[in-house]
Amino acid sequence: MTSPSPSVVVFGSLHYDIMVQGPARPRKGETVTGDSWHPKCGGKGGNQAVSAAKTGIRSVMVGAVANDDFGHALTENLARNNVDHRFVKTVSGVGSGMSVAIFDSEGDYGAVIVSGSNLTLGEPDVDAASEAFAEGAVLLLQNEVPDHANVAAAKAMKSVGGSVILNAAPARSLSPELEGLVDVLVVNAIEAEQLAALTVVDTLTGAEEAAKLLAARFPTVVVTAGGEGVACATAPGEAFSMEAIEVELVSTHGAGDEFTGVLAAELARARDIRSALDAANRAAAVLVSTPRAG
Repeated sequence: MTSPSPSVVVFGSLHYDIMVQGPARPRKGETVTGDSWHPKCGGKGGNQAVSAAKTGIRSVMVGAVANDDFGHALTENLARNNVDHRFVKTVSGVGSGMSVAIFDSEGDYGAVIVSGSNLTLGEPDVDAASEAFAEGAVLLLQNEVPDHANVAAAKAMKSVGGSVILNAAPARSLSPELEGLVDVLVVNAIEAEQLAALTVVDTLTGAEEAAKLLAARFPTVVVTAGGEGVACATAPGEAFSMEAIEVELVSTHGAGDEFTGVLAAELARARDIRSALDAANRAAAVLVSTPRAG
């Protein structure tokens, strides 16, 4: 009997996104006339599960939606993108997670999320998805669900010999228990600043220094620096970096999730960290330079 092929288990968030395009993002108290809007199925968990699945690996989503139009759209999107969504539960008494993202003319954006059903995730959902954890090679977590839920999921993956990747986004304090379960930490420059208690990380050299500092707490640290590139540290004094691939920018939205989903898929295939980062870097470059439909 052959063993199942490697798989990525994504435990995390699902949000229905409203994408607004305008000339600029509003300042406090300002109203800006927008140009267009369109819906998109997202949430860091959902985005990363889809990105992993696009590489051809088995991708399993463990999450929560409500019995509403947003929830139906989110599960349909997972199915359409070949993500196993058997372990996405439907809850009552709260709405599905959603967000509003506002893009400016330069392709940058700001967003507000309402977590909704995502905050109901916990240990019972980990237990219900025991089959997925047993067959998974890599668990991918984010900070859009409760810390205690991430801890339960990480313990389940560790118990079967898998590895744990934490995309610590959005930035927040991590519990010592969760920190001790993480094999690979993935953060952007802003998140690195908070976790490493640095003033600013705005260059590739700065990202490398932040990665070195955080490597005292995590076995492997990846710090993305947007258009500058990505840095990685595997020990406090051992780090390397890769420059970003030069492309014509269309939109930065989703780049971090694309990068992280592909990175998880490559590590699940037992690729070394340099090869996995190269693949993730290339995938993110394609995404940010590709016009979106809708």
